[in-house]
Amino acid sequence: MEEEINSHLSADRIQSMLRTDRWIIHYMESVDSTNNWARQEAEGGAPGGSVYLADTQTAGKGSRGRSWGSPEGTSISMSLVLRPEIEISRISMITLVMGLGAADGIRDVTGIDTGIKWPNDVVCRGKKLCGILTEMGPNGDYLVPGIGINVNMDRFSQDLRDKATSVFLETGRKCDRDRIAAGILESFGRYYDVFLETGDLTGLMDRYQAILANRGRKVRVMNQSNPYSGTALGIDRFGELLVKREDTGTTEKVFAGEVSVRGIYGYV
Repeated sequence: MEEEINSHLSADRIQSMLRTDRWIIHYMESVDSTNNWARQEAEGGAPGGSVYLADTQTAGKGSRGRSWGSPEGTSISMSLVLRPEIEISRISMITLVMGLGAADGIRDVTGIDTGIKWPNDVVCRGKKLCGILTEMGPNGDYLVPGIGINVNMDRFSQDLRDKATSVFLETGRKCDRDRIAAGILESFGRYYDVFLETGDLTGLMDRYQAILANRGRKVRVMNQSNPYSGTALGIDRFGELLVKREDTGTTEKVFAGEVSVRGIYGYV
C-alpha cells in the first residue's frame, strides 16, 4: 500500500519524528525567504537550534545572489539558527557540514545515491538536488544555514533540466517531505556535534571524501585574477578544496566563498 503524502509540511509531525529535542521547528506556509525569516528571529534573540520551515518561498536565496524557486507542495525550504562558539575564520565549514548532513539525510530516507558538489550543493547523477546558503549575523553572534531541496518536482524548465533533479525524478514516486526534513536535521545534528568537538572537519573528512562528487574530476577554478583548470583531489581539514593545476602541476587550496568551482564536463 502506497504511503499517503501530506500536501503541506507539518512542524508537529517533523518534531515527532526527531530523536532529539535540540531542534525547535517553526512553520509558515509562505515566506519571502526562510533565511530572511531566520535572521529576523535571530536578531530578536531566537536560540540556537531554532528551525524555520516554509512550503513556499517567494524570494528564495541561492548562492552568489541567485534566486531559488520553490513551487508549492514540491520542495523543502528550511533555515536554522546556530550560535556556535567558534572562530569566524571557521564559519565557512558549517556549509560543508550541512551539505554532508543533507546528502546523508536524504540518502537515509529515500535510498537515492547522493553526493556533494563542493562546497554547497547536493547532487545525484551529476544534477543538483539541493542547494545551501549560509549567512552570518552582523556581529558574528549567529549563523543561518539555509537549505532548499527539490523533492516532488516532476519537471524542470528547459534551461534547468540538464542541471537539476528531484527526489521524485530519481525514485519515480512522491516522497514524504516531513520525513526528509527530519532525516536531514537528525543527520546534520550528528555531524555538527563532531565538528564542534574539533573545530574543523577532521572527524568528518573520510565520509565527506567518500561522497565528494568533484573528487578526481576536472574542474575550472573561477578565480577572478587568475582562473585555472585542474583536477579536484579532495578537501583538507579546513574544508578547502585541493586542486592540482594543469598548467603548473602544483596543488592549490581553494577556499569556499572566495571563488567558484565549475565542472568542465557537465554540472559537477
